[in-house]
Amino acid sequence: MRKYTGLFWIVSVALVLLSCKTEPNTGEGESFKPPVSYEVAYQWADSIVSLMTTEEKLSFIGGDRIFFTQAVPRLGISPVMFADATQGIHLRDNWRGGEIKYKKVLGKSTAFPCPILLASTWNKEIAQRYAKAIGEECRAAGIPVLLGPGMNIYRISQCGRNFEYFGEDPFLAGEMIRNYVVGLQNTGTIATLKHFVANNTDYFRRKSNSVVDERTLHEIYTKAFKAGIDAGAMAVMTSYNLVNGEWCGQSEYVINDLLRGQLGFKWLVMTDWWSVYDGVKTIKSGQDLEMPYRVATADAKDLLEQGLIRVEEIDRMVRSILCTFYAMNVFDRVQEDEFLSTFEEHEEIALQTAREGIVLLRNANDILPLLDTTKKVLLTGDYMDRVAGGGGAATVKGYNHIVLRDALKGLYGENLIVNKEPSDEEIAGSDAVVLNIGTFDSEGSDRPFDLPETLDREIVRMAELNSNTIVVVNSGSGINMSRWNEKVAAILYAWYPGQNGAQAVAEIITGKVNPSGKLPVTIERDFKDSPGYGYIPEGEEIYIGWHDGKEKTREVYDLVYDEGIFVGYRWYERENVKPLYAFGHGLSYTNFQYENLEVSKPSFRIEEKVIVEFEVQNTGEKRGSDVAQLYVRDIESSVSRPMKELKGFEKVILDPGQKQKISIVLDKEDFSFWSPEMKQWTAESGTFEILVGPSSDRIVLTAKVELF
Repeated sequence: MRKYTGLFWIVSVALVLLSCKTEPNTGEGESFKPPVSYEVAYQWADSIVSLMTTEEKLSFIGGDRIFFTQAVPRLGISPVMFADATQGIHLRDNWRGGEIKYKKVLGKSTAFPCPILLASTWNKEIAQRYAKAIGEECRAAGIPVLLGPGMNIYRISQCGRNFEYFGEDPFLAGEMIRNYVVGLQNTGTIATLKHFVANNTDYFRRKSNSVVDERTLHEIYTKAFKAGIDAGAMAVMTSYNLVNGEWCGQSEYVINDLLRGQLGFKWLVMTDWWSVYDGVKTIKSGQDLEMPYRVATADAKDLLEQGLIRVEEIDRMVRSILCTFYAMNVFDRVQEDEFLSTFEEHEEIALQTAREGIVLLRNANDILPLLDTTKKVLLTGDYMDRVAGGGGAATVKGYNHIVLRDALKGLYGENLIVNKEPSDEEIAGSDAVVLNIGTFDSEGSDRPFDLPETLDREIVRMAELNSNTIVVVNSGSGINMSRWNEKVAAILYAWYPGQNGAQAVAEIITGKVNPSGKLPVTIERDFKDSPGYGYIPEGEEIYIGWHDGKEKTREVYDLVYDEGIFVGYRWYERENVKPLYAFGHGLSYTNFQYENLEVSKPSFRIEEKVIVEFEVQNTGEKRGSDVAQLYVRDIESSVSRPMKELKGFEKVILDPGQKQKISIVLDKEDFSFWSPEMKQWTAESGTFEILVGPSSDRIVLTAKVELF
């Protein structure tokens, strides 16, 4: 323990002794408990606030050196370090932290597959292992706060940050986030849920005003946040955009009402970097910490003297910061060498995540797997020698990189022909062609749904010359594949598979791994089919790169969520628009059969739970995994509701002929909608349909239940 003097020492020791009486977190169950309870941490924080001067308090509500909080040396309060996130630790060359000790010790961080690929695994256990590994690397680096996970909903395929998030469905995203939070925070690392809220485009993101109603916020855009909060997340970051006319980071409705009031969050709230503009609004909104330093709140002392803010409001902000950090014991966090030995295991977790999250979209005539490694395979494409990944804050460089050329070479040897610009003869003369393409997605801008015309033509050319053309797509969200989807033999959606994900791609191509990824999004045929089509103001067009200067000078523009709750598959089903690939779609090298659907009660009261059971059998010849998906449909409602909504899923791995019973429990919320009038989840009596299948467009089992 650090040496203290006087009253500070007495209070600290007393509260530490009290904290020993709190129940330790075991990592079991659905939620995380910090080592020090909120009540004890609050008392400690309150005692420190009482000892601080006004100047110290005002300094403390802003960050320091870009990624640190302020210190209060007089009281023994050390700065706390933050790191960008979600798919690993972003180690920065320009970290402004003085002596960069963490880089000298750590030197590297694992580049895990991107979160949208993690969502494609539909595997809650691997989400927890993935996050635990990242937390262990934070401990190795001495980083107490990870600025992730990100969880904004995939509303439009063009959003530059989709790769950082968990797809279009709030239930799927919520289940993955719940496990991510528990896995990360069980290592003693604080998870930061971001970006709150309705930040679904990076097109001049600081000037986009999300016009969205309360029901839609609750049913679609805050549900994953609520799952993270219920799992015990200790921090939330507000977003760049406005919601209904006010910037999120200084909006009393967004923070005090929605986040703290309706969602029940009680820990640290921070701004995104340079995202608030009005000091009075920021301080009164429920916000705690302005990052990376005080800009909007720089004149807080003058505001106090003018009576525009109260010292009690500053006290609340300081207390919240201190309370969170104390509850997680993050002050004076140091690098811990014992965690350096875990990196080899982290590489395996990254590889297994890629194996389970890569999605086989198309496999005409069962071209895959290419079992005969004596056949001549041509590898080409811009990404055959590159590790694909997104940019911006989510950048993780990784180490021990594997590219597809090397991964396939290890399996095919001299039978692998590599040529970035193959001739017609080489293409036609090969037994198969593997074309590795991709996009570069990043925060700061959106990315067109359409591929460059030259790339579309090249794919068509290869498919016409060789009917065994296999396209591997590296991207952070959906792309337009309509022009060549029916022409190529197979499509593997690899997303951004991480530093060793190319090994997983090669293993799937050759059949060493049976693909089991399922889409966490809908991939449309044309962007005009999308619920968010037309979001870019008339007369403007997508730009490439960061345009911060232009963003500062342009006017705020409205982004109207007029589709309401009908996002993703909810939209396509209501509009009766057939997408190219449906939510939940993903092929395997084996076959599965669903049967024997049973519901525990044909009719039930609202306070009761319903158990849904059914069996899944592997009827093929290969060991493989499938994701059983359960949807609920309200047959008749007083409000407009989707044709169906995901309410449960389970990933199973089965040997040939093996059968497994799956049991999913449904409760009130699974049959409810959000009532703005009642400010609560509401379930109406009536008939509901239970729908089960391997994807949203392949429902094979149905049953009806009556709620009364």
